[in-house]
Amino acid sequence: MKNKIAFISEHASPLAILGGVDSGGQNVYVAELAKHLVKKGYEIDIFTRWENHKESMIINWEPGIRVIHMEAGPKQVIPKEELMDYMHDFTQSMLAFIKRYDLQYDLVHANFWMSGMVACQLKIMENIPFVITFHALGSVRKLYQKEVDKFPEIRTTIETEIVKYADQIIAECPQDRLDLINYYQAPDNKITIIPCGFSKTEFYPVNKNYARKLLNLDLEENIILQLGRMVPRKGIDNVISALARIDQKTTPTRLVVVGGDSNPYPNSSPELKRLELLANQEEVDLLVDFVGRKDRELLKYYYSAADIFITTPWYEPFGITPLEAMACGTPVIGSNVGGVKYTVADGQTGFLVPAKDPDTLAQRIVQLLSDRPLMFNMGAEAIKRVNAEFTWTHVSNKVSDLYQLMMQPSQKHTMLRNSVHAA
Repeated sequence: MKNKIAFISEHASPLAILGGVDSGGQNVYVAELAKHLVKKGYEIDIFTRWENHKESMIINWEPGIRVIHMEAGPKQVIPKEELMDYMHDFTQSMLAFIKRYDLQYDLVHANFWMSGMVACQLKIMENIPFVITFHALGSVRKLYQKEVDKFPEIRTTIETEIVKYADQIIAECPQDRLDLINYYQAPDNKITIIPCGFSKTEFYPVNKNYARKLLNLDLEENIILQLGRMVPRKGIDNVISALARIDQKTTPTRLVVVGGDSNPYPNSSPELKRLELLANQEEVDLLVDFVGRKDRELLKYYYSAADIFITTPWYEPFGITPLEAMACGTPVIGSNVGGVKYTVADGQTGFLVPAKDPDTLAQRIVQLLSDRPLMFNMGAEAIKRVNAEFTWTHVSNKVSDLYQLMMQPSQKHTMLRNSVHAA
């Protein structure tokens, strides 16, 4: 009999178009992990919030995977910062669904803190154990974003309670584990480090000239790439400022920015408008191409067309884009934070630099663009590293091992005892 797992991902549906403000790594994580766990014999139901009234409640997405939309607030897109008040409705909808279809889940895998709220209630009311991947922690976000953070103040208090109730916690990198311990007093024996992954069928090296021709990019230019969500913490402004510090006479360089809305115009996004203005102020507007959000099947061509992939967020719980870039054989320059410093091997698959330091970033860009053998070697090492440690097959094997441990009768007894003690 197959083990049946309930994923909860309240704001990040696997069906969402990636690249928007609230669509990114978590959507990929939920989708890819579910797909790979099904190959190992699990059945997965993914519960997410009903955002589009035109969609069915139940979508048979892939063999063995259903996406189930829960009624929680109006059926429209709502920023995740404003969703907490709808989590009670989400919980009630999920409980009603479970009872209506007489479902028996072996465990719940919650994604993000609000999904953890739902998982806590399911554990209390239905005695279903749960594991959580937080994807981001409120205390860390507040530390870096301060007043810009629009999540409710109570978030960190709720996360602390979730840590107490959770049977297991997946930390996506060593920094994530330390943050859970230092900010939330998470017991070390509850935490397992399991990274995110990349899809080998989606991301692999493509001939650079072929990729550039396909994307109408100049075959001779030095091209640096930034790809991801168009939000301030991703540090795209830092890359633009670094570009302005590069001597274009000795190292002519173009920056291609992929992400944001499908409409790559300033009026479509406040962040894009801010970045356009910065590029003008730095006098590099003619060297920066904002190409908007691209379909996922095109991303490998952008990664492969670039000489260097750059990601310099202020903080990053994990970050999947460095893995995707390395899988395509492109060296990565990333900020020395969170998951980036875990995935990028400094001096081997690229460089780590301080966040918000355009001078150092510019120096590393010039160093790589001026040393083609080094760039080639780093690209080759990048391919080796990600295929050895960060495939979704590797990740799902570790997650499955954790699930099996949780579902052992002796472990279930221990978890039940701990939940009573926490209550």
